[in-house]
Amino acid sequence: MGLIRAGMGALGGTLADQWKEFFYCESLGKDVLVTKGQKRTTGRSSNTKGNDNIISNGSGIAVADGQCMIIVEQGKIVEACAEPGEFTKRAFLNGKMDLSQAEAVIDVIHSQNEYALQSSVNQLRGSVQKVIREIREKILYHTAFIETALDDPEHISVDGYGEVLKEAAEEVIDQLKELIDSSDDGRIMKEGIQTVILGKPNAGKSSLLNILAGHDRAIVTDIEGTTRDVLEEQIRLQGLTLNIIDTAGIRQTDDIVEKMGVDKAKEYAKDADLIIYVVDASRNLDENDEKIFDLIYDKRTVILLNKSDLDTVVTEEMIRERISQKGVQKQIPVIAISAKEEQGIKELENTVKAMFLKGDLSFNEEVYITNARQKNALVNARESMRKVIFSIDAGMPEDFYSIDLMDAYESLGNITGESIGEDLVNEIFSKFCMGK
Repeated sequence: MGLIRAGMGALGGTLADQWKEFFYCESLGKDVLVTKGQKRTTGRSSNTKGNDNIISNGSGIAVADGQCMIIVEQGKIVEACAEPGEFTKRAFLNGKMDLSQAEAVIDVIHSQNEYALQSSVNQLRGSVQKVIREIREKILYHTAFIETALDDPEHISVDGYGEVLKEAAEEVIDQLKELIDSSDDGRIMKEGIQTVILGKPNAGKSSLLNILAGHDRAIVTDIEGTTRDVLEEQIRLQGLTLNIIDTAGIRQTDDIVEKMGVDKAKEYAKDADLIIYVVDASRNLDENDEKIFDLIYDKRTVILLNKSDLDTVVTEEMIRERISQKGVQKQIPVIAISAKEEQGIKELENTVKAMFLKGDLSFNEEVYITNARQKNALVNARESMRKVIFSIDAGMPEDFYSIDLMDAYESLGNITGESIGEDLVNEIFSKFCMGK
């Protein structure tokens, strides 16, 4: 827009004449920009920013510059500022991309780590669109067959078709389940792992936070109970994002403020994706450790035996015995570390990555659902397909099948935007940055 304003200020004549001194646009099948004496086919202006999109439709000229659009018609210039998500929304409404791709645009912008970025880029390229359309086509095929047979029973029979449809429905349900299950990894890639550090006072929790953060985020002293409130820090760990919360040391206390901190620690532990339980291996386990054990059994947990640089009295075997006594069957990783000497940290990083990302993520083949709206649509579609199977098993008429099949079809259409209302479209794009 700066180039256009320079033209208007430097030259005389009408606004249209001023424009033509800088640009001459021909109305062609594709966008072609012609500057005086030089033909350009990039669709960009000759300024250094390169973000003036020139479009000629025969009746006038539209220039999209950053967050605004300038329209020149019959010598008049109209400037209109873009709404949030304006350009992506136009691309969606004009069929240049589906809704899953449009949502990926904002996910790319907000990506917090390499996994989230790669997943968003793949979705922008159509990974979600492709798999959803394949499932919808399968559903539509069976729906069309049933509707045709009901309209023309003399020539098309549906005898025994229930078993064929049941097999197809079960296959669709398996596909939907796989996509729904991927949303856990998808959420972690997009939002990060909610990680809570638990332990008794002076076990080395704050020292661990400082090491992982790469700077002194928490105060570290030999005095027990230094941390009374929660400390939050976001870190990158081998491509993943950890939203780490350092909590007050858990122990029985009469101090009102410290007790509030202990209660907060327990609350955060309930909502955690990962608990890092730091044990002071130089001190014997006591009743406070028992309280912490009760918080970790139903969570993904890593137990760290800290202060391995000192004479230790707590061993991995002792920890596993305590876990076994509680009747816990799952294998909880136990790692010896020294926060002071920064030993064992690499093993902790590798363990966390292995816990949340089973092997290396294959973005060439796997589709990850990172969007809660898309997950809800998949869950609704799966429920509709289950109703199809219920109707078949109950021996209901075939028209019952097609009702639930179409419900599933419409639910999946909400993901690609083919079955979505204007209000929801506006709500989705309102979350975008200005322009975009």
